[in-house]
Amino acid sequence: MYTKATILSAILAVAEARFGQEQIPVSDITALSNFGNPGEAATLAGSVPGVLLAAADPCDKLTLADKIVSTLGNDPQVIAAAQNLVAAEQNFNPFAVSVPNICGDASLPATEELRGIVPLVDPAVTGSDVENANSETSLQSPFDANGLSVADVMIAQGFSNFTVNGAAAGGNANAGSNNNNNNNNNAGSGSSATTTAASATTSAAKCGGKAKSTTTTAAAAATSSAASNNNNNNNSGNASNNNNNSGASTQAGAGAVSDPVTGTFPGFQASSLGLDFGTCTPTVKFEESLNGRKAGEFTFQAQDPVVNKGQQEALNPNIIFNRICDQLVNVCGAADDAVAACKQAQADLGSGAKDASTANAWNEALGFAGVDINPDNAPQAGLVGHT
Repeated sequence: MYTKATILSAILAVAEARFGQEQIPVSDITALSNFGNPGEAATLAGSVPGVLLAAADPCDKLTLADKIVSTLGNDPQVIAAAQNLVAAEQNFNPFAVSVPNICGDASLPATEELRGIVPLVDPAVTGSDVENANSETSLQSPFDANGLSVADVMIAQGFSNFTVNGAAAGGNANAGSNNNNNNNNNAGSGSSATTTAASATTSAAKCGGKAKSTTTTAAAAATSSAASNNNNNNNSGNASNNNNNSGASTQAGAGAVSDPVTGTFPGFQASSLGLDFGTCTPTVKFEESLNGRKAGEFTFQAQDPVVNKGQQEALNPNIIFNRICDQLVNVCGAADDAVAACKQAQADLGSGAKDASTANAWNEALGFAGVDINPDNAPQAGLVGHT
């Protein structure tokens, strides 16, 4: 019979094993002392634990991997050590969070030899077997990462149970709370989601190192305010509905919003195909310069503020399509055939052209042909485009 002390020791051993991930890549980088100037390899190795701590920005790991190559050169041993850092599992506390945090900056890593590699995740995460197999594969044969962030690549390879710089990818990070909430969770549990959104915009700015830092940080604060003021109204006509209610009881135009930060949503609209999407409208928009992006850069985003809550805009339409389909299940109470239609549209259009034609095709496929894909009249200064 196990004693309490034995059981406790076993639990602590498991916890220590999971919390020690930041030390694993250190030896590979320390061993690079013959490259670069004296002491540089040791200095770089000393930076590894900090970027793999549970609270670290996931983009910092990729920036450090680039720095290893730029400082020590592109010898195969240097590249291998940097690749192992990209693939390294970031520390994770399953008692505090349920999913890992992944970098969503498509410019990182900048070193070509480091792109297409995806990281290991904690075995406690649902779907970790898929992701960890993908990580091992990517070290031998990197995945296509042209124009994609590490988060994008992971989703493309079948794993999306994570947050992107703090914002939910595909809605999975918030699925636990959303499944138990009614549509008034935009006010009740919104504090968690808006904190996530603020973290996302701030972190994304840090990762990108772009001029959007001021805009997104301010926008995040404004979004927090908008979340408490507007999200309570986004589905005000549906506030008493739970996830078992159908879209048939939702009035056309319910939840309409017009906000200079979060964007414009004309309100609930029923599908012309008779599909019951519950209390949500699964349309997408395709707009320029959302969330501080540069002029001429167009991205996809869900139009319904309940669906896009906490989700950053994306260059890759599949990320937004995945988010919409997840939210139909987790939040909107959509009928099974409507969810199936969404997933079929995602399969058909997820790898489509990154332009307006894909947004229009998506809307048409779900019964919303002719919907305005620029309801915010973008570009607009300070426009984030999501709640």
